[in-house]
Amino acid sequence: MNIAVPKEIVEGERRVALVPETAKRLIGEGHTVRVEHDAGRAAGYPDDAYTVVGVEIAPEAVSLWGAADVILKIHMPAPLVSGGHEADLTRPEAPVIGLLQPLSNLAGVRALAKAKATSFSLDALPRITRAQSMDVLSSMSTVAGYKAVVLAAATLGKFFPMLVTAAGTIAPARVLILGAGVAGLQAIATARRLGAVVEAFDVRAAVKEQVESLGAKFIEDESTATADAEGAGGYAKELSEDQHQRELALIHKHIVDADVVVTTALIPGRPAPELITDAMVSAMRPGSVIVDLAAEAGGNCVHTRAGEDVMHGHVLILGPRNLPSTMPTHASQMFSKNMATFVRHIVSDGVLKLDMEDEITGATCITRNGEIAHEATRKALAGGGS
Repeated sequence: MNIAVPKEIVEGERRVALVPETAKRLIGEGHTVRVEHDAGRAAGYPDDAYTVVGVEIAPEAVSLWGAADVILKIHMPAPLVSGGHEADLTRPEAPVIGLLQPLSNLAGVRALAKAKATSFSLDALPRITRAQSMDVLSSMSTVAGYKAVVLAAATLGKFFPMLVTAAGTIAPARVLILGAGVAGLQAIATARRLGAVVEAFDVRAAVKEQVESLGAKFIEDESTATADAEGAGGYAKELSEDQHQRELALIHKHIVDADVVVTTALIPGRPAPELITDAMVSAMRPGSVIVDLAAEAGGNCVHTRAGEDVMHGHVLILGPRNLPSTMPTHASQMFSKNMATFVRHIVSDGVLKLDMEDEITGATCITRNGEIAHEATRKALAGGGS
């Protein structure tokens, strides 16, 4: 099986889909691995690191794609600077596997379908036990949750931990985490390691025990009725208007005491819920920092601008894009292991075996034989999405 890893062409992307350590294991299992020249350089993996473990370096993309049996990528295939599209380089029998995020990249889905390409997106994995080792979303959320707190600590004009000094005692920073999924839990753990006092909120009451096990206080109120806010797969579901207003009132009560707020709330396939209103921002302490991890989905704060740092009154609001790419070495390492596990799932005895009745294979297939195989994506396209 010829596994190909092209260089990512999305602007600002520094990760690579397969690192040398994982490539070495795949080669040991009988596969050939080819990586495009300099594909891993920005992540700290130069070509020499690949060749020493037996990886072949391809000088350019066209020959790499053309000879591949499987293509591993970070992003959805995209338009080429030289003209044309990455999707046009694929062979129908050679699946493209990555974190394609089809609901946010419908133009890319159309290009894949037009090219009759087979594609799999690991953000569509079902939330089942045997898919956990392939869960790229959780891996990248871990990176994002950690980096969000590091960004906040570097930006905040205060210490995170309590300090007892000759100049007096410095009170610890107070951090509020909104959303206790993988990113939120990692943000809690990181803020606690840095010595902050941490509170966390989530509409899913089931995460309370996890929050408290990390040393944070789970904020709740009997009137917020959070117990029924967990949707399919453990994700949060959209609240009713009445529930949302009670949720906002609870957040407002606690945000006024926060030095740092990290928001992570996302609803799959929908715009990010607005959790921080203008009134909340105005009520925050001078010098406070908000890091909005939902910026690319519209943001959890009303003043968030994706890819920008916004100073609103006396509060700094960070709307980072693609935080995992800012920690490319470890992000690539985690991504790579998830991808290799998926490859092993669809390859048996060196032969590609796509069982569409399998709940992992079927759920993650986006395009095949010129058709849109993924139901949610098909509905989005039918609804006129772009």
